[in-house]
Amino acid sequence: MPEVLSQSQIDALLSAVRSGEKDLDKSGDKPEKKYRKYDFNSPRKFTKDRIKMLNSVFENYTRVISARLNGLLRINCEVTVESIEEQKYFEFSNALTEGDVLALADVELNDKIDDAQAMFYIGTSTALSMMDRMMGGEGEMDEELDPEYAYTDLELKLYETLVVDLYDHMGSSWENYVPLKFHYSRTEVNPTLVQMLGLDETVVITDMKIMFPNGTGRLSLCMPGTTLTNIFAEISRENPNRKVSDEDNSETIFDRLRDSSLEIVAQLGETQLHLSDIYHLNVGDVVDLGSPKDSPVFLEIGGYQWFAGRIGTHKKNMAVKIDEVCYQAEQRSE
Repeated sequence: MPEVLSQSQIDALLSAVRSGEKDLDKSGDKPEKKYRKYDFNSPRKFTKDRIKMLNSVFENYTRVISARLNGLLRINCEVTVESIEEQKYFEFSNALTEGDVLALADVELNDKIDDAQAMFYIGTSTALSMMDRMMGGEGEMDEELDPEYAYTDLELKLYETLVVDLYDHMGSSWENYVPLKFHYSRTEVNPTLVQMLGLDETVVITDMKIMFPNGTGRLSLCMPGTTLTNIFAEISRENPNRKVSDEDNSETIFDRLRDSSLEIVAQLGETQLHLSDIYHLNVGDVVDLGSPKDSPVFLEIGGYQWFAGRIGTHKKNMAVKIDEVCYQAEQRSE
């Protein structure tokens, strides 16, 4: 319930308005800041850089299939990437109806077939329009099509022919990153009754928009998160572009460190004394280091022994001539 003001509060408010201390025309309420929700129980699996890479891959793919569909359907059409989002599989599955059809494909990476399959979805009205054009029709899109429309056997065969062609060109868009192939497996007529993946499994949904002169349609590709994880791991391990980038970054970092100042400590030797002995030391006293006068002198950098040498003079200054590189230094340089 709204708060009810007392008579004293009302009088104080009216007094403030009359004196000009409070302006009723100006609201003191600041707009509420909006915060993005984040689910800590299921954090994002793929970074923005990975999603950006996928966007680049499928931008290339849409250009390829746009040209392919122009010839196959004998019409000018354009395919563009609408969005690429990481979701749970149940979000993708719940959006499907009994009349929808999914085309499944095996993903081959380094001559190995992944256990999970990619799923390609074409909107029913869009698919029927494309089939009609393949058969020589005008390809009119039925906006009032029954959501539970069931494909005929002939339409399923045409659907398969269409999807096989789309899958065959998908691998070429990955050539700049990793050798990848997509092999059409089967068509799932009623995907709502079959669970291809675990409902909570991570997937990446790529939504594409296809534009015809007489309407627009939707294409979607669902890639399992485990498959993409294997692909990205292979890209990180073998992509030469990434290796060159790492080398360039290392050289840049090293260039910035070249002019850094480091303290070098020459250690003549070491010994242990009782605190009482240290307390009674005076000028002229001698501390025995327990090593010969011609024993090596170690040069320490950052607390590690990097070099060993001999003490001497150089241009009337104390100096150390390096005779040996210590083991610790060699280990740190590997």
